[in-house]
Amino acid sequence: MDNRIFIFDTTLRDGEQAPGFSMTVDQKIRMAKQLEHLGVDTIEAGFPIASEGDFEAVKRVAKEVKGCRIAGLARTKKEDIDRAWEALKYAKNPLIHTFLATSDIHLEHKLQLSRQQALDMAIQNVRYAKSLTEYVEFSAEDAVRTDVAYLCQVIEAVIDVGATSINVPDTVGYSIPVEFGSIIRTIVERVPNINKAILSVHCHNDLGLAVANSIAAVQNGARQVECTINGIGERAGNASLEEVVMILRTRKELLGFETGVNTTEIYRTSQLLTHLTGMAVQRNKAIVGANAFAHEAGIHQAGVIKDARTYEIMTPQSVGIRESSLVLGKHSGRHALEKRYSELGYSLTREELNRAYDAFKNLADKKKEIYDGDLIAIAEDKVTEIPETYVLENLQVNSGTQLTPTATVRLRCGEKVFEESSIGDGPVDAACKAIDSMTQVHAKLTDYSINAVTKGKDALGEVLIRIECEDSSYAGRAASTDIVEASVQAYLNAINRVVYQKKGKP
Repeated sequence: MDNRIFIFDTTLRDGEQAPGFSMTVDQKIRMAKQLEHLGVDTIEAGFPIASEGDFEAVKRVAKEVKGCRIAGLARTKKEDIDRAWEALKYAKNPLIHTFLATSDIHLEHKLQLSRQQALDMAIQNVRYAKSLTEYVEFSAEDAVRTDVAYLCQVIEAVIDVGATSINVPDTVGYSIPVEFGSIIRTIVERVPNINKAILSVHCHNDLGLAVANSIAAVQNGARQVECTINGIGERAGNASLEEVVMILRTRKELLGFETGVNTTEIYRTSQLLTHLTGMAVQRNKAIVGANAFAHEAGIHQAGVIKDARTYEIMTPQSVGIRESSLVLGKHSGRHALEKRYSELGYSLTREELNRAYDAFKNLADKKKEIYDGDLIAIAEDKVTEIPETYVLENLQVNSGTQLTPTATVRLRCGEKVFEESSIGDGPVDAACKAIDSMTQVHAKLTDYSINAVTKGKDALGEVLIRIECEDSSYAGRAASTDIVEASVQAYLNAINRVVYQKKGKP
């Protein structure tokens, strides 16, 4: 049996009709051209009779995209098929995709048709569509809940009158893999002319099994999968194209199938859809989510640094992502921190790395993610610093519109501990006065600035100050998510420079 799996992309039809994913005609054209670049076999561009916008979109895609088969959806009604053909006739390889429900629940409650009436309607309209174009697909809507014997009867009949592909949809996402695979296998075994058509599947994700069901179908004889970028679609969505394709690629030795998709375009295609619709994928989305190739846990990071295969079953480059990312957070280890510092141009000794790591872990407890700017600030603050004669052990401030600003500061100098309280024009001024009193270094603050090192409300604030003492100028800097703390640390850093310059200790 042929091992080539055809990819039928319905992002612009089933995906686009989902709430929040509507696109303009021009946006659909951009997306269609990227899908062509991605290498899908068929693009279902829309439902031409649904609206003038859908008709125009299908027509323009048919005119402008020549590297894929272009499909348009139509009910098993002559007016639908005519409208679809009017839009599709400009395509190099047009396909009319017509559908009719076959389950008893749909026939009775939605269509008020008998099984025989539905069969006759399917035969008549597939025959008519075939008179217009070579390629016709018939979908048995709600096939999973259709009596299998009747489903096989309908499939055989529409192939006899010209259907070139048969789609077996799990329209409501009801099936499970072992069941869906059995349905596909039964069709392959019982429909005598099934070899004259491509057997296709279209799975919805209501139970989170759309991709698993699609793979089970392929294992049992389906040779086309209908799917969408990022898995968008009605309700819980459709089978995700990127997941289906990468499963077949990553597990090729086990499954034995391949597609014509250029996988290095997957991420770009996903990002374009997000840009066009404004609907981002969740961070933990397989293949294209922000966390798909990101590692924060120290054990994982250490493994990936040594050999990416320890925790990555595919390379980020294989889907068009430049590289994996080692996210620096509270779970990260020294290996990841050392690697990032090396990338930033810092060659740290073991002692310097340990100091930087301690500062990094303290910061990581205060904010979710550490950025390069944070690391540089830590390196400049903790690694390239002068010896700390005085170390800040505790800072407590009180300030408000109706309060006199006060600060209590505790410093350690060797084995000695000092504590002083003071008032000032603000909490920083009060703390600096307390430091002056304990260190007996009386300096004049001549320059003071605060900058946000990184983004977000939890951004690291970097304080740069300059003081004058005995006709000399000294700089101090510090960084913290608490700008009062950063200000006091920066001031103390400058005071330590004064003490170091004098080469004396109190």
